[in-house]
Amino acid sequence: MTPKNQHVVPDGNGRWNVKGAGNSKATANFNTQAEAINRATQIAQNQNSELFIHGRNGQIRERNSYGNDSFPPKG
Repeated sequence: MTPKNQHVVPDGNGRWNVKGAGNSKATANFNTQAEAINRATQIAQNQNSELFIHGRNGQIRERNSYGNDSFPPKG
């Protein structure tokens, strides 16, 4: 199984989804963004992938990496 980056996105009904990158269906749905972030963080840590947190407008507002990052960072 290849790791999938996790996205916390609004569902359009005032709730928050956790979705794996490229998935059409949500992995989980929560009442609050904080609950969704907690679950998505667990998944991203288990898969050594990245977590993208989107705002209500759908734009990425935060990004966290739990993968094998190079140190020091490039760039």
